[in-house]
Amino acid sequence: MSWIPFKIGQPKKQIVSKTVERDFEREYDKLQKLEDQTKKLHKDMKKSTEADLAMSKAAVKISADLLSNPLCEQDQAFLESMTALDTSMKRMDSFNQEKVNQIQKTVIDPLKKYSGVFPSLNMAVKRREQALQDYKRLQSKVEKYEEKEKTGPVMVKLHQAREELRPVREDFEAKNKQLLDEMPKFYHSRIDYFQPSFEALIRAQVVYFTEMYKIFSELTDQIDQAGLTDEQRERETEAKLSELRALSIVADD
Repeated sequence: MSWIPFKIGQPKKQIVSKTVERDFEREYDKLQKLEDQTKKLHKDMKKSTEADLAMSKAAVKISADLLSNPLCEQDQAFLESMTALDTSMKRMDSFNQEKVNQIQKTVIDPLKKYSGVFPSLNMAVKRREQALQDYKRLQSKVEKYEEKEKTGPVMVKLHQAREELRPVREDFEAKNKQLLDEMPKFYHSRIDYFQPSFEALIRAQVVYFTEMYKIFSELTDQIDQAGLTDEQRERETEAKLSELRALSIVADD
C-alpha cells in the first residue's frame, strides 16, 4: 500500500507536530513493508507447494513409465525393482499431498487472511489523511478571518469558521490517535499470529522427510541386493556401455 498526502495550502499554525507526523510515518512505513513481505511470502509458499506436488507427480509418472517398459516382461528382477520403485513413488506422492494440504491450512490460508486486513488499514489511513486536509483547510479559513479587521460581519464569520473547525479538528484528532495507538499493536501482533503457522510448517516438513527416509531406506533394501557402491555401479554401467558401442550397428563409419 502507498500513502501520498494531498497537497493544499498550509495554514500558518502548525496543527500536527513534526514529532507526531514522524511517528505516524514511521509506524505506517513498517506496516507497508509488512504487507509487502506477507504478500511475497504467500506467493512463494504457493509456488513451493505447487512445485512439491509437480515433483511427486512427475516421480510417479516416471516410475509408471518404467514399470510399463517391455523389459519388465522379460526380466523378473527388473520387474520387481520397478514395482518396488512404483510403490515407493506412490507412497511419497501420498505423503507429499498430506504435507501440502497441511501447509495450505496452517500457513498459506493464514497468510492470505492476514493480507486481507491491510486494505482496511489502508482505508483508515486515507480517512485520517482526508480529515487532516479538512482540518488544514478550515484552520486556514479561521486564520484568514483572524487577520482581517475586527468588524461585526468579520467577527460573525470568524465565529462560524471556528464552529465549523471544531468538529473537524476533533474528528482528525480521534482518527490520528486511534491509528497511532493501534498501528504499533497491529505490527507487534504479527509474531503471535504467525508463530503457530511457522511451527506447523516445520512439523509438516519433519513428518514428511521422516517418512521419506523410511520409504527410501526400504526401497534401497529391496533393490540394492548386490550391495554395490556408487563407484562400482558407475564402472559397471561404463562396461555395459562399452559392450554396446562394440556392436557393429553403432560402430563409427
